[in-house]
Amino acid sequence: MEVLLLLLAALLLYRYNATFRYFCKVAFFNFWLVAAATLLSPFAALRGRSVENMKLLCAAIRPLKHFYGIKMQVWGSEHLNIKEPYVIVCNHQASLDLLGMVEFIPDRCVPIAKKELMYMGTVGWACWLTGIIFIDRHKREDAIDVISQTARTIRRENLRVLIFPEGTRNQNKSMLPFKRGAFHLAVQAQVPIFPIVISPYWNFFSSKDKKFTSGTCTIRILPKVETQGLSPKDVPELTETVRQSMADAFAQMSANHNRNQRAEQPLLPHCAGAGAGRGTGSLSCEGDTTGNSN
Repeated sequence: MEVLLLLLAALLLYRYNATFRYFCKVAFFNFWLVAAATLLSPFAALRGRSVENMKLLCAAIRPLKHFYGIKMQVWGSEHLNIKEPYVIVCNHQASLDLLGMVEFIPDRCVPIAKKELMYMGTVGWACWLTGIIFIDRHKREDAIDVISQTARTIRRENLRVLIFPEGTRNQNKSMLPFKRGAFHLAVQAQVPIFPIVISPYWNFFSSKDKKFTSGTCTIRILPKVETQGLSPKDVPELTETVRQSMADAFAQMSANHNRNQRAEQPLLPHCAGAGAGRGTGSLSCEGDTTGNSN
């Protein structure tokens, strides 16, 4: 009887208390990741440490968007359809970025992640088996060595590398200054950079406000930035150029989000004709010709 009352209380809290619902959804998100890592790691271990294991991890994460009612829209995916290796840089807002990452991550692509992740039990083991590159953010010389080693192997093994240049999660309305490791890597390896921007989660997710509802996430893959012929002295300017292009795209996506929110509000009787053209926010930019909704 007591158990039933507790279950009933939990169900009522989940239905009527947004904060309780937020923590439940975050807990389920983390539980799903741990369970997926635990179940898939033995299968991945049969192949050993390999970038091909990333496909298993992505397949395990993709269903989460359906549980949370999050629709993913990817614009500019055709830009990634090249055979050569490259570096991807993407903004980093929350753990929820994983749902976006698995939508666009190409074959033979591995993220660079903080070294602490490697010690998170079966999740760390699964990440190691997928070939994720770990970096110690607190030891600059070790981080430089990892970047140099990755630059030497990226062409030889035809790898694509994904890096979050902000270095930490950021849910502010502007991007943090970029760390230069991703750009040193691209210049050393002489491979192009693809900037990718994930739209703000404000309308459905906020760790500060303890909000987690359903919504739409838009991902824009910008045209590549060449590094052929560049040298280490060009890295500061390259970093700022890429950051500015991503910040501009993020600002435009934020504006579109706000405009669409206002358009979705009920219209007053005297402005019934004011909604013509609703939903035609300009999500695409020059070079972005393909939009995929999932």
